[in-house]
This record gives sequence, structure tokens and C-alpha cells, in this order.
Amino acid sequence: MIVITAPTGNIGSHLLSRLLRSAPAEEGLRVVVRAPARLPDEVRERVEVITGSHGDPEVVDRAFAGADAVFWLVPPDSSLTPEAAYSGFTRPAAQALAAHGVGHVVGVSALGRGTPVADRAGLVTASLAMDDLIASTGVAHRALACPSFFENLLEEADSIREDGVFTDLVDANRKAPMVAVADIAAAAAALLLDRSWTGAGSVPVLGSRDLSPADLARIMTEQLGRPVRYERQSYDDLYSALVGHGLDAAFVQGIVDMKRAKDDGLDAGVPRTNESSSPTTFEQWCVQVLKPAVLT
Repeated sequence: MIVITAPTGNIGSHLLSRLLRSAPAEEGLRVVVRAPARLPDEVRERVEVITGSHGDPEVVDRAFAGADAVFWLVPPDSSLTPEAAYSGFTRPAAQALAAHGVGHVVGVSALGRGTPVADRAGLVTASLAMDDLIASTGVAHRALACPSFFENLLEEADSIREDGVFTDLVDANRKAPMVAVADIAAAAAALLLDRSWTGAGSVPVLGSRDLSPADLARIMTEQLGRPVRYERQSYDDLYSALVGHGLDAAFVQGIVDMKRAKDDGLDAGVPRTNESSSPTTFEQWCVQVLKPAVLT
């Protein structure tokens, strides 16, 4: 029995689809979801559904009973502090993992462990602490150590369409890994289906190659057939904008600290290898995902 949290999110929906295609018949699939109606009808017919939040002690107690493996993803809550949004949300699950003797957990986390900026990286620091909390239960644990997602650019689809502009806080020429959520889901599925691994550790998922904002602008211009440029935003402007939208000030500071740490090399602590690289290129993602979002 594999339990999948956040099955309607970007990563979870890809993972669930992949497991429904590839899991052996004897492998049960159970999902924890707040709104079961968001699952397609054909999916609901093939999985066991636990309704509720996976931050709720009663819900995770039911969900983890009889489970062999859990896919753990925390949807960050911008109304909370980073610690509360990650470790606070995860504590009931950690207790349920131990109580039910769950063997394996695969979680979505971040790059940066072991780097000089890991302890001042905002949301990433909170995510790494969450990994330690899960590992402390004694389960076999693999944290998928991810860089920024290609999909973050979808939040700027309107700006790209209307003004030909996307923004971030890092230097225009700083190259860093980036990854498609489908590649994260593929890495998670492989670990969940082959549970021969033991102990606790991380698995970097680095995308196909390192890219700078200048590279992204050039590739988007080529693939969209229209000019796209990068504008670097200031930390103060981002902070003011997000607080102005009602986000918790401590959570916003966590975002700013994470962005600053990325510009200081947070994502550069893991060497790129064939094993840590994943297949989807930014060019492919632009054609398959960004172009329809911007041009339709």
C-alpha cells in the first residue's frame, strides 16, 4: 500500500498518474485529499480515498494504517511561519508513521544541505528541518532534493504574454539547476515502487542542465516566437508586494531569505551526474506547458 499526499497538486497529480500506469496489480494506492471531487472520476474508481488534510492527526492516523510507503509533500501555508508551515504541519504525520510502522517515506524537499547558507535559507532551512523530523521516526526516508521548478514560471504567464517580462531576484547570469515537476514525480515513483533502500538520505533531481535567467529569456523568446526579457526584482520590493497581498510576514521573510541564499549558491552544493540529472529540457517544457499557457 502506497499513500500519496497532495494528489491533485502539480507533483502529486503526475505521480498518481504514473503509479496508476506502472504499479503492479497487487500494489494498493491510497490518496489523502481535501476535496475528492478534484480527482478525475477514473482515478477515484481506482484508488482508496481518505478525505481531509494530511496535517490533521486523525486523518494521517487513518491514512497510514497498513501503509508500506508514503509520498509526503507539504503544501506551504503562507499564513504561517516557515517552521509551522513545514515541521509544524508534519508533526502529526511523524507520530503516525512511527505508530503504524510505515517502512518507507519519499518526500519533496530542497537542495542546500551542507552548504554554507543552509541555515539561513528561509523556506529551504524549514524544509530541511522537516526532513530531519521525518528521519527521526526511524523510517527509511529519501528526500527529493529539488531546485526551482520550471512550473514557477506559469505564475508569470500573464506578464510574459502581455509585457514579454518575467522576474526573479537572482543575478541574470547566475546558472543554477531547474527541473520539471514531471521529473520529480518520476523519481518519486521509482523510489516508491522499489523499496529495497534503507536508512535516510537525499536524492537530488537537478533537471537536464543548469540555466540562468538570461538563458531562460533566450529560450522562451525562441520557443514562443516573441521577445521575452528578464527583470531583476529587489528583495525589498518582493517583500513589500507579498506582505501587501496578506501573506504572513515571517513566511515572506522566508521566501526572501531563500531567494537570497539561492543567489549565494544554495543550489550549487551537489555535483551534476548522470544519476542526478533528469530528462526534461527547458525547451521541451516551453513547448509542452508554457506555450499553451501563454499563447492561448
